[in-house]
Amino acid sequence: MTVEALRDLVVSTLDEHKGGDIKVIDVRAQTDITDYLVIASGNSDRQLRALADAVATAARAHGTRPLGEEGLTAGDWVLVDLGDVVVHLMRPESRDFYQLERLWGELPRVRGQSETH
Repeated sequence: MTVEALRDLVVSTLDEHKGGDIKVIDVRAQTDITDYLVIASGNSDRQLRALADAVATAARAHGTRPLGEEGLTAGDWVLVDLGDVVVHLMRPESRDFYQLERLWGELPRVRGQSETH
């Protein structure tokens, strides 16, 4: 699976499972750690865990094994590391506080298959 196909799979999975305000940031020119950051919101701890599980399950079904998942018990910020794509799932309050989109400055924003958010 190409990195772009994985990125699009993550976006469509989050969209299907009602992830909010989905953003994709292209970080290839800034870091060797990953190619894309995908950031989405969930309204409850339960929704964040469900979104993380849906992303991990979809990735596995397409041959990509998650390298790690963090924050499943903390509840306000869950990270799913798929290697070339790192997914940040956050409660709106945490997302406003940490402002990951601003942290990465004026990097190119990319969207996968869905443009609904």
